Amino acid sequence: MIIGYVLMSWLPNARESVIGEWLAKLVEPYLSPFRRFIPPLFGMLDISPIVALITLQLARSGLLSIISYF
Repeated sequence: MIIGYVLMSWLPNARESVIGEWLAKLVEPYLSPFRRFIPPLFGMLDISPIVALITLQLARSGLLSIISYF
């Protein structure tokens, strides 16, 4: 969902569509804490979705290792 939301920013008026608004309601609550701490690079390049995806991957790996331990 995060990747789709980021790709929609490249298309004009895609985020104003029904699907774009639906994705925004689901993705923005997760991305907003990252955006508060990670400023855009060069004023326009937002890397917070990349950091958010890496965080999700690390959490997934941690949970899987905990589950496999038991």
